[in-house]
Amino acid sequence: MNTTLTKLIPLNFRILTALLTIAASLYTQLVFAQTTGSITGKILTSDARPLAEVSVRVAGTRLGAITNDAGEFVVNNVPAGQQTLVISRVGHQRVRQVVTVIANEATTMADIVLSENAEQLQEVVVEGKNPYKADVPSLSLRLKTPLIEVPQNIQVINRQLLADQQIFDMLEGVSRNVSGVTRQEHWDNYARLNMRGSRVAPFRNGMNVQSTWGPLAEDMSMVERIEFVKGPAGFMMANGEPAGFYNVVTKKPTGVTRGEAGFAVGSFDTYRATLDLDGKLSKDNRLQYRLNLMGQSKGSHRDFESNDRYTIAPVLKYKINEQTSITAEYTYQYSKMSAIGSAYVFGANRLAEFPRNATIASANLDPTVIHDHSAFLILEHQISSNWKLTGQLAYFTFNQVGSSLWADSAKADGRIYRNVGIWDAANESKFGQIFVNGEVTTGPVVHRILGGLDLGTKKYMADWGQSFPLYDSNFVFNANSPNYYLPANLLPRFDRSVSLRYRAGVNILSQSFTGLYVQDELRFWQDRIRLTLAGRLTSAKDSQYGANTTETVFTPRVGISGSLNKHTSIYALYDQAFLPQSGVDRQGRAFDPITGNNLEAGLKKDWADGRWNSTVSVYQITKNNVLTTDPTNPNYSVQLGQTQTSGVEVDVRGELLPALNLVINYAYTDGKITKDTRSENVGLPIPGFSKHVTNAWLSYRLRTGALQGLGVSLGYQWQLDRYGWFSDATSKEPTLPNTFRADGAISWQNNRVSVALNVNNLFDAYLYSGAYYAWSNAYYWQSEAPRNFRLSMAYKF
Repeated sequence: MNTTLTKLIPLNFRILTALLTIAASLYTQLVFAQTTGSITGKILTSDARPLAEVSVRVAGTRLGAITNDAGEFVVNNVPAGQQTLVISRVGHQRVRQVVTVIANEATTMADIVLSENAEQLQEVVVEGKNPYKADVPSLSLRLKTPLIEVPQNIQVINRQLLADQQIFDMLEGVSRNVSGVTRQEHWDNYARLNMRGSRVAPFRNGMNVQSTWGPLAEDMSMVERIEFVKGPAGFMMANGEPAGFYNVVTKKPTGVTRGEAGFAVGSFDTYRATLDLDGKLSKDNRLQYRLNLMGQSKGSHRDFESNDRYTIAPVLKYKINEQTSITAEYTYQYSKMSAIGSAYVFGANRLAEFPRNATIASANLDPTVIHDHSAFLILEHQISSNWKLTGQLAYFTFNQVGSSLWADSAKADGRIYRNVGIWDAANESKFGQIFVNGEVTTGPVVHRILGGLDLGTKKYMADWGQSFPLYDSNFVFNANSPNYYLPANLLPRFDRSVSLRYRAGVNILSQSFTGLYVQDELRFWQDRIRLTLAGRLTSAKDSQYGANTTETVFTPRVGISGSLNKHTSIYALYDQAFLPQSGVDRQGRAFDPITGNNLEAGLKKDWADGRWNSTVSVYQITKNNVLTTDPTNPNYSVQLGQTQTSGVEVDVRGELLPALNLVINYAYTDGKITKDTRSENVGLPIPGFSKHVTNAWLSYRLRTGALQGLGVSLGYQWQLDRYGWFSDATSKEPTLPNTFRADGAISWQNNRVSVALNVNNLFDAYLYSGAYYAWSNAYYWQSEAPRNFRLSMAYKF
């Protein structure tokens, strides 16, 4: 354990002791405050089959439960006497049932039948009731607690919102829907999102799939929702950036036979088709399937830049019995794109000195081709009404054959001395998880237990060793009078006669990790106060470019959440993470891992009977052992750095008024260097954040009248005081201009057909990001598209 972490342990114990003292005091005051009992029961469909995911709540309290796959539920700590249960599920009639609770006894109710309600189901599908708001996390986050009670800021982007904004993949506008999340420059193959001062780790179905240059950005055709978890969440991902992660949840079978076909066209020769099939393969509904297909051809506002993709994503789920199911999922993503890096432009004089359609691409360079495969096998077993076991295996493999463009230098007269380098790469990752969720009661205290084991290996290799100049004494690309066709003698001839493993040499990055974790959420006073105690022991072996490190680190988590009433809660959280770092300094000494500490507090509130909610959070993240440039040799790094990021975040989402849905957010972020070998850098901002970020998306749809189904949407993205992610505060131009982008849409839909026209960048603003790049003695930047449109049509059957 490193010295920085050792110094932090006394602080951990002080925080832990203080929270335990509070909990003990509450326990003493409340243990005999009220006599309680429990309620158990089972919910069935009209044909006597168990009904899962039914909400069972005790009226006038926060007490409640969700039925398991066997349709069973248990509600603990219910005050003795007559109580009313409110039982509800989307697409079914709501039922109110009166029950008499006897002190210190379990009251078992007769089976309750919940009938389908076609009108209510149609209301949800057609009118989109609360389409932007989520109340519970996905099962892949392993939590059984409603989001309003979780002592952490977690924001969920639902499939309906992705569809309304016509977002095609993770490289597009996903970030606009969550406070403080910004998309950085891209290579058009993987998504880099920043939040709270550093990169956000990508998860898929609860597994950390991040590699240095991957995975391939997910296409939205296979995505059910995206969950942004802010802060380290050490019990889930101790070996990751303390900023947090986003979890892409893929579509699964629902057991309901239905389908949807979609087609879209857009600016820059964009064409896209999707098909989503959902249903059952056996009459008893035990074997279910989901199949998503997508094909896309997409150009760009820059010439000779394109990204053609297709996706195949079949899923099978088999219910062995009412307690046990197995789900098998496979996804194949194919991408053929122009040479990676063609989105970058270089200039010697200033940022954005050329028109936004300028490009350094050449028309006769070979494209880059990527094959991305992933597979999941998931076992879910309901041990009892209170305990559930989940096991999950995943395999990812990624193969890339292509090249990347960059510039050696740029001149004031517009000449850009380009080069092209080979970028063949392969990635293989294997993951395993097993965890158990359960609930036990000791006196008046309910314990929600989570414990499990994570295993994983990741290996990425690449050939970056071959490069060719795209200029000679007779030909130099000039952005003021471009010739996009390379002479035959300058076309690169990469040698692929030997295996990638041989060509990669030391360019191999690998990591293996094992993590054991446990969490106890202690719920007091009829669930009004919740104390979370958790910890994770992670052992990680990391290797990069021939240097190796091995670390075993314990990361604690302490949180407390209290309900002021059934619609309002406050919380506080202390959490840790660590991030292994490979490589050596000038003396050949290995680097210690980054340690990250997060302090967070917030307020969550549901409004208008739960139709919309708001979250306000404040936080401070400290990162220790950050690498900084060696002042005696800029080709090396030294490890004496520390950064601190603090901020305020506000998120509002849901149905603000009948038929009026809103997503609006704001984040203030301040990231600074607090320790550095160069004392003059202390106090300067870190790269890759914007001090002020605010976004909104407002959507209104008519529910009655002759124009029923007609909808209008407007939104904006606004960033102020921006710092490029690939520069530092001492560069020639550390800050970027403020950006404001407005978007709008008009649509119409009924229960079968939907048509939507989206127009992005309504004011046709020249938006870009970039920095001064000292190595090329030039500025680089990427521009966003000018005003553009997408027209989509979909049919449900």
